Amino acid sequence: MSQLDTPSNHLTTVKWRFPSVHPEGRKFTLIAAFLTMVAFYTMPDIIGWLFVGLTIWVAAFFRDPIRTTPQDPKLIVAPADGLVTLIQTVKAPLELAGEGGLTGEFTRVSIFMSVFDVHINRSPIEGTIRRVAYVPGKFLNADLDKASEDNERQHFLVECEDGVRIGFTQIAGLVARRIMSFVKEGDRVAAGERIGLIRFGSRVDVYLPAGTGSQVLLGQRTIAGETVLGELGVDPRRLGLSQ
Repeated sequence: MSQLDTPSNHLTTVKWRFPSVHPEGRKFTLIAAFLTMVAFYTMPDIIGWLFVGLTIWVAAFFRDPIRTTPQDPKLIVAPADGLVTLIQTVKAPLELAGEGGLTGEFTRVSIFMSVFDVHINRSPIEGTIRRVAYVPGKFLNADLDKASEDNERQHFLVECEDGVRIGFTQIAGLVARRIMSFVKEGDRVAAGERIGLIRFGSRVDVYLPAGTGSQVLLGQRTIAGETVLGELGVDPRRLGLSQ
């Protein structure tokens, strides 16, 4: 019996563990560690210790923790760790529209990732990757509404077994300079499966289809692969209070 389907009275066997460093980040961690050694040999110790802090931060930035995703085909989970900064009714981006794409209006939930958040992005739902579209652009503050149209970005379209399509977008920000995808068109993905990362701070938008409302609130923090953003066909119309 796997950890995911273990009865609740046995969950005490789950133990905390240090997150691993994603392979994409190992080279940067090694570079930072090498610079730290050089700093200790050639500069005052205080500079060396600053590089120690930098090395720890680089390793932490590329951390890749294990996440436990609820197994329900109707649930849409957060694709990113971060802060919910925008919830708006919008039309689908051009790159996700058209034949075989998204039509109508959607509830767009925007999750802003700071440089301290986990930057591994995950699929919000189980299905087949029908479209991956990269768009070059600017590097404006990812917290701005217009970043979804002006910034460098990468769109994904996932089609579920019942034909429902969910779109989501990686958006570069002021510091982010590299958007990476781990999947390609035609790939089958599970809900919560790793699909890419954005280096050094950015945003991810998720487009909830008509009739599906956001279950998260402005100012709420999400955990990629775990926080439920919405349930297909359900609009809870929740209100929140920041305090």
